Amino acid sequence: MPLFRLSTVVLALALAGCAVGPDYKGAPAVDTPAAFKQGQGEWVAAAPADALERGPWWQLFNDPGLNALAQRVEVNNNSIAAAVAGYTQARAVTAEQRASLFPSVSLDGSGTRAGGRGDTPEATGYRLGIGASWEPDVFGRLRRTVQGTSAGEQASQADLAAVRLAIQGELAVNYFKLRLADLQRGITRDTIAGYERAYQIASNRYTAGIAARTDQLQAQTQLTNARADLLILDRVRAQLEHAIAVLVGQSPANFALAPQEGWQPFVPALPLSLPSTLLQRRPDIASAERRVAQANEQIGVAISGYYPSFRLSGAAGTGAASIGDLFNASALVWSLGASLAQTIFDAGATGARVDQRRAAFEQVSANYRQTVLTAFKDVEDQLVATRLLALQLALRQQAGAAADLVEQQVLNRYQAGQVNYTEVITAQATAANTRRSILEAQVDRQTAAVALIQSVGGGWTGIETN
Repeated sequence: MPLFRLSTVVLALALAGCAVGPDYKGAPAVDTPAAFKQGQGEWVAAAPADALERGPWWQLFNDPGLNALAQRVEVNNNSIAAAVAGYTQARAVTAEQRASLFPSVSLDGSGTRAGGRGDTPEATGYRLGIGASWEPDVFGRLRRTVQGTSAGEQASQADLAAVRLAIQGELAVNYFKLRLADLQRGITRDTIAGYERAYQIASNRYTAGIAARTDQLQAQTQLTNARADLLILDRVRAQLEHAIAVLVGQSPANFALAPQEGWQPFVPALPLSLPSTLLQRRPDIASAERRVAQANEQIGVAISGYYPSFRLSGAAGTGAASIGDLFNASALVWSLGASLAQTIFDAGATGARVDQRRAAFEQVSANYRQTVLTAFKDVEDQLVATRLLALQLALRQQAGAAADLVEQQVLNRYQAGQVNYTEVITAQATAANTRRSILEAQVDRQTAAVALIQSVGGGWTGIETN
């Protein structure tokens, strides 16, 4: 029974064999600081934790309109749908590769009837057979392949989370900018109303012969430019509305957001300390780390090319002239087989493949380290932006209060004939610009909060806030 003994030996090797190639030892080391430069939290070694629940982070902004749009993005956005399909495809690839670890079984049958001219008798024949084949994974090539595709599946899942987070952030920023345009349109209309009053005053003074024609022309120029500025804001708002329509999976012609000129920007409270463990939730870091694991397994797959491959096969079948005789034990035939294949000479092709895989591993490892360092930078950027924008807003508000007072005083003095109209124009332009700057600073704080949320992987639910 030499064939049986060979099959037994091969099976034992498959069960006891170990995968060739390097075992994955975790994410590559990255230079990490002891603490945030712009914050209070301490770094820990970054490790993917992409399965952590982020929650609906946009609800931190207490805006029902944004909440409703975010729900529509999750259901209708085509970029997210494409990423979901990519993840589903990656899962199917893993399932396909995992199936290679098990035997494949096939069943076949046939029936024939043959005859010829003259006295040649007709003959009828039936055949039924079942076969099986299996490639024992003696040196771990199949296991390495499955582990690699599984890592690729997890990377695809992280890519899906990254796309979802990016789309949600883009929606929030566009929405806040649209609401900023609403507020600026309201301010511009108020400014136009003020310029109309100033124009009327200058016209009356010119008609009465106590002011020059230039006063009236300057007032008219200022008023006309303000009306043109309002048209620019209308265009900006329309473009933002179109962008939001695409994000929610709708044609711009069939989508509209009603103006909310009474809308108030709200900035969520930030964590008292921003622990670097939140950084582990970034899906791009999770994806990059999984690509490293996948590349590591591919090295083992390439190294397994130096070793032989085995295949076991077996078949059983029966043939008869009638269907009833197919199940006659005397008609049964069977076979068992084992095969071995080993490359003897390939002019260094296997070694070249191993070198390729090792180089690919170094490449994705460098990409991982760069991704982590970029994540550290993103957090630092948004922490400093958050802090300084809050200080900037306070200064803008102080300047706005002063500019409003100057505007009213200068206009009163002009009516009394104490100053020329150039001073009125300067005071009004300064006040209008300051009002717009205050609104922009408020929305800049919101967009900085969105960017900080994205830089830590989506929200800080459950973290103590100030």
